[in-house]
Amino acid sequence: MNPKIEKVVRNIDKTKDKIAELQSQLKELERMKTELENADIVAMVRGIDIPPAEFEAFARAFMEQRMNTAVPDSFSAPASSPSFYTQENDDYENKEASDDEE
Repeated sequence: MNPKIEKVVRNIDKTKDKIAELQSQLKELERMKTELENADIVAMVRGIDIPPAEFEAFARAFMEQRMNTAVPDSFSAPASSPSFYTQENDDYENKEASDDEE
């Protein structure tokens, strides 16, 4: 084989090996970050001086509030803005729904 091609192939292999090594390092760093974040969360929760049942109720209420929070007015479309509804969009959505049922 052409020596130049062999050199390029070797460089490709080295690069692939380095990428695999860096991906492994990245995965480990992300795992460590998550572990440290979880430790911080646990420390904060343990630092709250309320009974576990009250904390559970607080956490559930907080999650429910976040799920039910409406879009702030600053993000709402003005009343005078044009509608983006078209028959074509409606037909497409209806087709997707019927495809899902099949």
